[in-house]
Amino acid sequence: MKKKVLSIVLSMAMTANILAGCGSAAGNAQSGANTGDTVIADEATATAGAVSLEGLPAAIGEGIVKATPEMYKDVDLSKHKTVNITLIGDTPTAWSDVLAKTNEYLEPFNTDVEVSFLSWSDYQQMYSLTLTGGQVDLIFTAPWCFMYTEAAKGSFYVLDNAFVAKNMPLTNKYQAPESWDETTISGQMIAVPSNQASPMGKIVAIRQDLADKYGISSLNNWNDYMNFVKTIAEKETPESGIYALAAAGDNNELWDVYRQQEDTFLALDSDYFDLIYNYKKGELPDASDIKLVYETDLFKEYAKDMKELADAGAWSRSALTNTVTDDDAFGNLQGASIAWNTSVFTYIEQAEQTDGVVGAAYDLTKNNLVGCENYSNNDMAIAAGSADPARAAMVLDILKCDTYINHLWILGVEGEHYTVNDAGEYTETDKAGDFPAYAISASWAIKNGDLKEAGEDPRATEVTDSWEERVVSNPTVTFVFDDSNVADYKAAVGTVLKDYVPMLELGLVDDVDATIEKMIKECYDSGLQNVLDEFDAQYEAWKATR
Repeated sequence: MKKKVLSIVLSMAMTANILAGCGSAAGNAQSGANTGDTVIADEATATAGAVSLEGLPAAIGEGIVKATPEMYKDVDLSKHKTVNITLIGDTPTAWSDVLAKTNEYLEPFNTDVEVSFLSWSDYQQMYSLTLTGGQVDLIFTAPWCFMYTEAAKGSFYVLDNAFVAKNMPLTNKYQAPESWDETTISGQMIAVPSNQASPMGKIVAIRQDLADKYGISSLNNWNDYMNFVKTIAEKETPESGIYALAAAGDNNELWDVYRQQEDTFLALDSDYFDLIYNYKKGELPDASDIKLVYETDLFKEYAKDMKELADAGAWSRSALTNTVTDDDAFGNLQGASIAWNTSVFTYIEQAEQTDGVVGAAYDLTKNNLVGCENYSNNDMAIAAGSADPARAAMVLDILKCDTYINHLWILGVEGEHYTVNDAGEYTETDKAGDFPAYAISASWAIKNGDLKEAGEDPRATEVTDSWEERVVSNPTVTFVFDDSNVADYKAAVGTVLKDYVPMLELGLVDDVDATIEKMIKECYDSGLQNVLDEFDAQYEAWKATR
């Protein structure tokens, strides 16, 4: 999971120029109003009059946005208070400097913040305990970071139109209206989503110098990639020890490339518990169209391809327990290919620091749709146990929308960790390692799509430009499955999937058909049908409101 998250972060700046396609491309499929959803924009006109926002730019990125205490007339600032924030991930080296500048900036608001980081190695064990401990006001959350399970427990403060308008006037003004649906569960809005839905096409990167060595000039489709991998495994690996793909843990990223061939979306993306459907333009799928990924012929054929590659020696037989990610292995010249989004260019550039190494990236599905990262993929929530939800909301509003603080938390200290050119594009300095761009999880939740990195790899630009006409938003994105009624069944099925899916994705099984059959039987024995029935009922009820 960490690898996937970091890949998303690395691709943010590269996709900023085509964001307009996200959130609207599936409009025909979402023409109705969801009676259970919370629509903040409709209330903005009625309530924003109490707070003067005159003189502010019409949109973030069109000028400087500066928060002032006068904007928060409904927040009691008479007493100094500390807002406690919990984030996940490792603490940047220069965090103390960023925190000090943050608190200096917040002095006129009679507020300061204290921030705790749950490390990558600890956050899964500590996240829920942190919320129950009662010492947190704001916390990072996401569908992949316990958002649904904690919402079901009542761990998050429930927001409404009036609360946001009063305590988060800048967010009320600038947040994309369609984004709120994605953090609304059973009619209750439990988190504030990011303000950027990035195109997330899936591509492969390869060592082009090795491809050229064996007469492979380019890759145009999945079969070309299979040929490249088998060629490297047969001819290069015995010679140099470089694997065709230095896989680690699973091959989930390559699966996402593979399924793009069939224009699929996920109606549920919950670790390995994924429900998939084929996209049809302008239509919402019926519940009967949505299947457990591993019951589809598409996954079965993918697993068979993976076994073919594993048997050919494309990756180590110990790939299940490898601790070095395939991305890092590629950058360190231990692997000849990787798969994911535009983050691959970061590792191409790393590999190319060695003389003679040439990388290339290929879109194997040029005639297929390009999906968007959901707004809700990174969020901030106010803890239900917050001592002052209004003060916490104000701090989040400033983090999200005040230009100085927003850029401070995303990029670090200007002039030290990054510089800005005349075009408004940022460049990281040689001290950026102390606070890399998008280093902290909060930065993923407060991004607005206004930051663009200078000197973007032209190869990345070529790829992202080619996506512009193909970007489609998942039409089921605003459906949120509340699994609280079947949580035990879902957890039991998830345990089965974690036992089987990684080895299937790595082709480390004797018989694909028999292994999938055994896995599916164990899933149903663990209560899969109960989960599917609950999902179908909720989905059909939601679909009826569209």
